[in-house]
Amino acid sequence: MENFIKVTDDLGRKINIPFPPKRIISTVPSTTEFLFDLGLGDRVISKTKFCKYPKDKIAKLPNIGGPKDLYFDKINLLDPDIIFANEEENSKNQIEALMDKFTVYVCKVRNYDEALQNILNTGKIVGAETKAFEIANHIHAGFSQLPIMQNSLSVLYLIWKNPYMAAGKDTFINSMIDKCGFKNVIEDNDSRYPQLTDEEIQTLNPDLIFLSSEPFPFTQKHIPEIQNLLPNTKIELVDGEMFSWFESHLLKAGKYFKDLIQKINS
Repeated sequence: MENFIKVTDDLGRKINIPFPPKRIISTVPSTTEFLFDLGLGDRVISKTKFCKYPKDKIAKLPNIGGPKDLYFDKINLLDPDIIFANEEENSKNQIEALMDKFTVYVCKVRNYDEALQNILNTGKIVGAETKAFEIANHIHAGFSQLPIMQNSLSVLYLIWKNPYMAAGKDTFINSMIDKCGFKNVIEDNDSRYPQLTDEEIQTLNPDLIFLSSEPFPFTQKHIPEIQNLLPNTKIELVDGEMFSWFESHLLKAGKYFKDLIQKINS
């Protein structure tokens, strides 16, 4: 007889999940990495086209498309016990369609505390609670070593070009900015990823601009154009995965942020 556990996902949906789930699909690259870090590689049955880690172990897994462009025919053939999704990363319509046929657990992570809770929740669902607690504790230890900023510098975190788009307040990126001791120059609480004109960027006049490596791949060649707008602002290329991947990738983020803070303060 198959066992089930009853859980409530972050959308408030009460769902029954086969326990432990043996055929797991992740629709988010960071979650795929996390499931492997939990030691569940033998139960992960697919990857998205944007999954990167662990590179050697996901290479042969079938590709189910992108987080916002999932291949339903492949998912149907794979017949998962559970699908892990995220309310921001995935298309709402697609996830709702999958809910009609499969068990779907949707997480909503907008800040550091919610990220740690999601790690524990996922660990419980898949029967890897001990490992999930270990990962959460290591993340907490890493972040507890971040230096305390004496002067809170203002930051504009750009995620897109043509048009420029920034990370606003109600985002996980904002939570990471805050954890580093910086102040997000975007004050508008209503727009999570506002579009900005050149003039608006000049008016914001931040101390720092972070150019993210994802979703738009900012590189060194993009710096002069922005530097012309704000000659006195310090511009840094930053690793977008560290600011936006909200599961076990955070194990690497503590040291990354510590080095970034020291670089900016030097």
